[in-house]
Amino acid sequence: MKIYTKTGDKGTSRLFTGQEVEKFSYYLHAYGDVDELNSVLGVVLCYADDADIYSDVVHLQDELFKLGADLATPIDSKKEVYRFKKSNISYLERKIDAYDTELPKLRNFILPGGHKAAAFLHLARTVCRRAEREVSKLYHEKKINPHAFVYLNRLSDYLFILARIMNHRKKVDDVIWKSN
Repeated sequence: MKIYTKTGDKGTSRLFTGQEVEKFSYYLHAYGDVDELNSVLGVVLCYADDADIYSDVVHLQDELFKLGADLATPIDSKKEVYRFKKSNISYLERKIDAYDTELPKLRNFILPGGHKAAAFLHLARTVCRRAEREVSKLYHEKKINPHAFVYLNRLSDYLFILARIMNHRKKVDDVIWKSN
């Protein structure tokens, strides 16, 4: 398979269905941000020296690859593609709840930082929030799987918890925001 297709030379790209769309299409913004999020998680893996978190991030990278395909395939398409379901969202909620029991109560706003992996998890959370904003455009036009949108919303919460867990397990304090 060649790495270049030359379709981008005309300012277009293809969805998973083969449909040609402009590079500024909401679809490309949506799955492009998910791809960027996946790349940030790759950086997290360079620093995640906690086996649980490392394993969780590897799992997320696989899920995000599938999410990109889901987002690159309009909901009314007949093309066979993995579609996110409520169970994907429930999985994240169970993980959040389990990790949350390990953490001290959050009583302040925290700033991104602490352990290197935690800082990159915070960066991943913000990229996830941007992806969510981009996906919301397609979601409100009812052009994508609604579970994909909800998954991204929950994923940003999960990334926040993972950052806190990383700091907690490495005995690095969260960076508390101090209002002036």
